[in-house]
Amino acid sequence: MAFIIIVSIVIYFVLIAWTWQSLGFIEKTKKVGIIVIGIFLTYIITLIVFQIAKGDITYPNANIQNSIKNMLVAIFTGINGLIVMPQIGKMLDKINEDEIEKEQLTKRVIILLIIFIICLVFESGYMKNTQEGILKIYQTMVEK
Repeated sequence: MAFIIIVSIVIYFVLIAWTWQSLGFIEKTKKVGIIVIGIFLTYIITLIVFQIAKGDITYPNANIQNSIKNMLVAIFTGINGLIVMPQIGKMLDKINEDEIEKEQLTKRVIILLIIFIICLVFESGYMKNTQEGILKIYQTMVEK
């Protein structure tokens, strides 16, 4: 469990540092706001993916479901943030510096959305398999 916590902290540290760097010359207070909003939106999207992936999986009790949900959503929020937030930060910086045209921005946003949706589809399957695996381990431990 300690390993998972350490990896999660590293993921979030890299996410925040990379996004901060990608935001370029935007004011510090705006950077903080963008990062907080980005992590929150990524959390909501990841929570929705978890609920979809959960599907018909039956948990022995609500405590186990909440523990697994909290762990997976926390980890995957950081990973999803790494996929999207630095790229969005770069786009926002280019908008701020007037370096990008509307057509280019539209194309980049569409490409980023397509990539993100594909990642979410794969992530949903992975989350389902992970939940089932954790429950199998739990059941074998309970049986012993």
